[in-house]
Amino acid sequence: MEEKCVDKKVIEETREILEKYPKEKNQLIAILNDVQEKYGYIPKQAQMTISEHLEMPMAEIYGVITFYSRFTLTPKGKYNISICLGTACYVKGSQKILDRAKERLKIEAGEVTEDGKFSIDEVRCVGACGLAPVFMVNDEVYGNATVQMLDKVLDELCNEE
Repeated sequence: MEEKCVDKKVIEETREILEKYPKEKNQLIAILNDVQEKYGYIPKQAQMTISEHLEMPMAEIYGVITFYSRFTLTPKGKYNISICLGTACYVKGSQKILDRAKERLKIEAGEVTEDGKFSIDEVRCVGACGLAPVFMVNDEVYGNATVQMLDKVLDELCNEE
């Protein structure tokens, strides 16, 4: 989803976030965290507003966003499905779970369904190696996962609302 014009609401809301912090570069990560919490990602207009406020180059802000896996530049779906491809999960079949999610949702990792309901992320470790393979929906962890378990969870989420 490319941002095509100036979003005054994002600028205004980002300025409200910035008011809580001293105008110091060492506040960048805390500010980015608040923006990410608000939008689920860090919009370009927010980055520009932060850049002006902290008098930092956009490239430096972009570098911080892309360095930390916590931050993202792309919107996520209402249900963000993260599939662990760390060693323990991969060895126990997480690639099959990822392949099934892509097949069911008709999107690739890093993409969002057209209706904005689902997105898929590949992650390297969620810290639940003893439950491998693992996938997450938002903050809920599903351990000892199978393709059938993923299908069941997707069916439940699709039938909500």
